[in-house]
Amino acid sequence: MNKIDLSGRVAVVTGGAQGFGRAITERFVASGAKVAIWDQDISLAVKTASEIGDEVIALDVDVTDTASIDEARDATLQEFGKIDILVNNAGITGFNKTVWEIDYDDWRKVMRINLDGPFLCCKAIVPVMLKQNYGRIVNIASIAGKEGNPNASHYSASKAGLITLTKSLGKELANTEINVNAITPAAAKTAIFDQMTQQHIDFMLSKIPKGRFVLVQELAAMAAWLASEDCAFSTGAVFDISGGRATY
Repeated sequence: MNKIDLSGRVAVVTGGAQGFGRAITERFVASGAKVAIWDQDISLAVKTASEIGDEVIALDVDVTDTASIDEARDATLQEFGKIDILVNNAGITGFNKTVWEIDYDDWRKVMRINLDGPFLCCKAIVPVMLKQNYGRIVNIASIAGKEGNPNASHYSASKAGLITLTKSLGKELANTEINVNAITPAAAKTAIFDQMTQQHIDFMLSKIPKGRFVLVQELAAMAAWLASEDCAFSTGAVFDISGGRATY
């Protein structure tokens, strides 16, 4: 593991109880940061925090609810005194259906969590970062947001929206010491696969030239660099980690 210095930094990782979020939390702590896991599965989040160590706290947060986010932000500030890093990782895929088969309620649920959630978390935390004149925001998007996967239009559209949110916010904060970047991973073998059909999983794998899914630790390493002081000039950018599927 390459050493990335996050010493003294405080991070919020949404959906940090498992999958990408847990791997990011582990890598951040290994790099010297303290982390607040924001997750709706509070029992799993507490378990994850206890397993990683005293540098991690778990908070019950609904990223689609402004009151829940504000309460968690204030609790994080009370515990750690500041928030230097925000990782918008919480997300769902929704069920695999064609556009004409997707229920509108299912469409809205995916959009609320995957796109409204990062917007609301940024809205709540950016003012804190502005007061500090320092911050790093890392949005976990998806290769689906670049290419649009069939039978996953709601997920693909939400991640495309997250990519452009990243670009817009990055430009708005470009004259500060707050950088905003996105990562577009290929799929990883996490609990999110439980929401997909085997046919869709096989389709995603067939599109990856590397012939395998991304490891959560590989994405966490990229997130750690984007969250560090070393990432000083990149903002509003999209960092690919799709095993060669996307080259733009």
